[in-house]
Amino acid sequence: MARPRPSRRSLLRSGTALAALALTDACSSGGGDEPSGPAPSGGPSGAPAFGPASGPAASGGRAMPAESGPHTRTLMAWPALEEVWGDQLPGVRQDIAGLAQAVSGFEPVVLMARPDQADQARQACGSSVEVIELMVDDLWARDTGPTFVTGPQGLTGVDLGFNGWGDKQTHANDGQVARNLLAHYGVTRVQAPITGEGGAIEVDGEGTLMATESSWVNDNRNPGKTRDQIEAGFKDLLGVQKVLWFEGVAGQDITDCHVDALARFAEPGTVVLHRPAADTPPDIWSTASDQALQVLKSSTDARGRSLKVVELPEPDFDLVQGAGKNFLASYINYYVCNGGVIVPRFGDRTADDNAARIIGDLHPGRKVTQVSVNHIAGGGGGIHCATQQQPATAGASPS
Repeated sequence: MARPRPSRRSLLRSGTALAALALTDACSSGGGDEPSGPAPSGGPSGAPAFGPASGPAASGGRAMPAESGPHTRTLMAWPALEEVWGDQLPGVRQDIAGLAQAVSGFEPVVLMARPDQADQARQACGSSVEVIELMVDDLWARDTGPTFVTGPQGLTGVDLGFNGWGDKQTHANDGQVARNLLAHYGVTRVQAPITGEGGAIEVDGEGTLMATESSWVNDNRNPGKTRDQIEAGFKDLLGVQKVLWFEGVAGQDITDCHVDALARFAEPGTVVLHRPAADTPPDIWSTASDQALQVLKSSTDARGRSLKVVELPEPDFDLVQGAGKNFLASYINYYVCNGGVIVPRFGDRTADDNAARIIGDLHPGRKVTQVSVNHIAGGGGGIHCATQQQPATAGASPS
């Protein structure tokens, strides 16, 4: 029997009350050196404490580029475990292969697969996708892989210490993906002293980061750490100067409400926000979206600009095949790659076309490619969750 898998859709369509978050105004910061280079095994608990952070200066000039910048490659993973997906695994693998092929039309794609599944992955994805043999558990490369930053020393990979979204899912191999992948490419690794996932951060490339408190200020990732301490970590690790916090919702989906299903930067100063479909009854997702909208309307970015908010409605669930309670129908979970943008297609033609038009207008000069990922969405994720960009650096080779 397949192991039950909590998912984002448990958050998006459930009728339970918005989970309360215990927030603190206290700000404490331990002294210590900036983490640099490979750290010993054992995860974030053994990492150095943070000193005062002030963006790129504190991070040694490192900064996380916007996704819209040039990429060397896209990283993906082949879902390995029937215990996670059950009888949906063949359909999920079909979606991953189709997504990898779509992205490979724009830039190199490297897909990680277990050695005993690598040939199967190669056959499914075709010659346009490079398959490397590396132990993985599931497909969520955004969360399990490294988060890349660039700076005077070139490319660095930040290991956020993936712990199965707070020990909600098996991750014996996925917890080592960032370390093993960086070793494979010979990229310097920094072990973060905070625990989280790549899908839980969104940056504009000019010093602003968005995140939900529910997925960071949470004892299942960062016990005992305050929001201010975690924010200091973002500034130190990723070179940002300002963090826009949304409440999110804790305990209702596997990610505790990742920001990459809620709000994204289309460009500096412009945020595209997931909104419920017309006539959708109020629920947890609409409450989270309403709260995020109020934050965005009253905030400025790191450069002092007011934010333009573009609302992106979800599809009509009655028109989406296979849209059960766990389904993530968020067009926000798209992926920007070299010269293109990969957008989900759910089956509501009107909403699909509207989303493609809005996202295309927000990313001028890029070709919009729509891809069906309903099997992946049935597990609570999407296109962005399944991809992770490696930003290009001077002299970097795409091979």
